[in-house]
Amino acid sequence: MTPLSERISQSAFDGSRLRVVLLLDLQEGAQQEFLEAYEQLRNQVASVPGHISDQLCQSIENPSQWLITSEWESAPPFLAWVNSEEHVKMVQPLHSCVRDTRSLRFSVLRETSGAAARTPESAKGRLQAHPRVGDGVVRHALTFTVKPGSESMVADILSGYTSPEARVDDATRLLRTSLFMYGNRVVRTIEVQGDLVAALRHVSRQPEVRAVEEAINPYLEQDRDLNDPDSARVFFTRAALPAVHHVATGGRQPGDSGDIERHALFYPAKDGCGMTLAKLLARQDEEAADDPAWPVHSSTIFQRDDIVVRLVDLRAPLDRDPLVSLGARGPRGLAVLRRLLDGDLAGGLTSDRELARFLARADMDLVTDRRAAGA
Repeated sequence: MTPLSERISQSAFDGSRLRVVLLLDLQEGAQQEFLEAYEQLRNQVASVPGHISDQLCQSIENPSQWLITSEWESAPPFLAWVNSEEHVKMVQPLHSCVRDTRSLRFSVLRETSGAAARTPESAKGRLQAHPRVGDGVVRHALTFTVKPGSESMVADILSGYTSPEARVDDATRLLRTSLFMYGNRVVRTIEVQGDLVAALRHVSRQPEVRAVEEAINPYLEQDRDLNDPDSARVFFTRAALPAVHHVATGGRQPGDSGDIERHALFYPAKDGCGMTLAKLLARQDEEAADDPAWPVHSSTIFQRDDIVVRLVDLRAPLDRDPLVSLGARGPRGLAVLRRLLDGDLAGGLTSDRELARFLARADMDLVTDRRAAGA
């Protein structure tokens, strides 16, 4: 069994109640306009499944600083909503009022309140059972599609840029960026020590990165104008592919061979099954992490709607054990996995040959993998 002191485990799927904090810096003079737009939206938000309550607050020191806190029964319903096209359209009227935003998400670990103050609404959802042990790294991904036929040109452009300076500020540093392609879909995973938002802004301001982004603009399936803040905000909101689960065993195990290899696996989920599929993979990765022979050094699952990507760092060749590499635990785990995958894309998965074929297709093409010095 992997010692708890070595196990790193972070998950949006533990069922604990979620507190979301949204910090907003409003444009000068836009306070009343923002309040009116919020009043139009709050009833829509209240009807979203899993939503418990929210509060709108204004700073007593700076009238341009506002705060929205919301409480949810658990993380999955919030993530399903905040990453939906419905949410993108719903918050559009607020954009003209807002200069800057920052979103923070916390699971509720402990709370103190009198029994009489506990309402049925606030009792929904359970508390996080134990503090999580992290590794100081924030993981995120972006995904978008390019026009069919342009894949090789886009890959050349994306692999040819100069890496930006790793140090963002005294507290934040870029650790690793890995970029993959699956057909015409691009997935860029990012690992940051410190403040993810600060790191993303730092990268976006670098001339070499900006030049690459401009160069791939003509090939994108979704148009964007990086000089238009509204257009850029909508594009990157839709491109966000959040990490919903991460587990790492730490250290090396007996029998490890060679260097750790990084792969990104794309799982074609059936319509509406993306989150259920991500939960299955997360649960099976957690169970497998207790096995000393498990060849996965770390696994991060990214999910948005029906897009599910599992980033794995392996101590053994990917094809040595296709079932293990795919994250399936035995016949039962494979049977459930099979039911959640799009059969037209995944195939039958009823033989070793079919498993190997699906794994080879799921293994995304690595375009570039860059680590900061010392990472």
